[in-house]
Amino acid sequence: MNILSNSLAAADTATTMHPNTNMRQHERTGPLVIDRGEGIRVYDDRGKEYIEGLAGLWSVAVGFSEPRLAEAAYRQMLRLPYYHTFSSKAHEPSIRLAEKLVDMTPPNLTRVFFTSSGSEANDTIVKMVWYMNNALGRPSKKKFLSRIKGYHGITIASGSLTGLPINHRDFDLPAIPVHHLTCPHFYRLGAEGEDEAAFTARLLAELQSVIEREGADTIAAFIGEPLMAAGGVMPPPAGYWEGVERICRANDILIVSDEVICGFGRLGTPFGCQKYSFTPDIMTLSKQITSSYMPLSAVMFSDAIYQVLADNSEKNGVFGHGFTASGHPVAAAVALENLALIEERDLMGNAARLEAQFQSGLRSFADHPLVGEARGAGLIGAVELVADKKTRKPFDKLGRAGAIAAVIGHDEGLIFRAIGDQLALCPPLIATADDAREIMARMGRTLDRLIDAVAAEGLA
Repeated sequence: MNILSNSLAAADTATTMHPNTNMRQHERTGPLVIDRGEGIRVYDDRGKEYIEGLAGLWSVAVGFSEPRLAEAAYRQMLRLPYYHTFSSKAHEPSIRLAEKLVDMTPPNLTRVFFTSSGSEANDTIVKMVWYMNNALGRPSKKKFLSRIKGYHGITIASGSLTGLPINHRDFDLPAIPVHHLTCPHFYRLGAEGEDEAAFTARLLAELQSVIEREGADTIAAFIGEPLMAAGGVMPPPAGYWEGVERICRANDILIVSDEVICGFGRLGTPFGCQKYSFTPDIMTLSKQITSSYMPLSAVMFSDAIYQVLADNSEKNGVFGHGFTASGHPVAAAVALENLALIEERDLMGNAARLEAQFQSGLRSFADHPLVGEARGAGLIGAVELVADKKTRKPFDKLGRAGAIAAVIGHDEGLIFRAIGDQLALCPPLIATADDAREIMARMGRTLDRLIDAVAAEGLA
């Protein structure tokens, strides 16, 4: 086993460039090779068990060993392993999935365009909105509004919408017209003496000011995650989304709800827009749509948008956009089975029922000497590490404490995401009350061990 493990690690280090990885560090340490999964747990190639506390990449609803998804893929592989949806071609899985998504999502979202990733979906949205405004004789209405620390993907357009410096630095991004608004994180960005209501009012005043400065006739859409996830798990302050919707409606600005992480029950509601009481014109779906067993994403949008796109496609002769795997039959078949499981096992309800326990467990760490804030909603949350609890001062070496915590977490058998010095959790929706208790126990041991580790590095 050790010989095989060493051989695999050496082969990976010699050949593979990994996403979101310090490549020189990877050369020194090599990979963690995951060999198999069972429920909410995964096992490395040496047999060590880990609770997968981030559901892979915020994405596995039904766990890592669901045979019905494998069987659905196999059946479809035998019947029709691939076909495209270009030039008016169709197949049953994509048709049935489109019907299902229209049935599940808010009633104004009646049209579906399939892609393979959240990045592709958000790139598609940018192009659709530009195409629509050109068709409407509004060639200047092309700008997007996003937020600092928002995450919307990694391709050129979606990466431009993303508001994380590490995803822009040295990539020449943003490369499209986008304005990044203040991150709606009250703990870190609330002004001295400002309560949450005043913070919300300030953010909405900023939105209104930017629209007035740029001109509503130049701004096409506002895009946001209902709860910001990959930037550090930041739930919006009270009244934020209702205010955003009110201002956007008054200025003829489309609202795009990026539900790649929040969608399909993560927050205890079917979609995050329902959790925070706003109605989007466009919605981005991916990740939990198939529990990431197959790559698939979808853009949901209103009929009003569709009619403009359809008219323009007739004028131009074709809608000149699409992907080889748009509506892939195997991915669509897996998605249908995955969504059936989510409904049959009431996994959205499970997230709602576990929310109080899970969030209470997270908030129990608020008194820990290294934790500045514990936050989240539904089955997603994070603890933010700080050097000084009273002043909220971050560590001088940003991200180092989080990186150390991730290593300790692996040793304790818990995989979470260290986003700088924010430790994020997002377990599969099949997690039980016992699982939630064990996740918090392992996180607690990780934080306790971290006290001595940061002191030894001179971080404290």
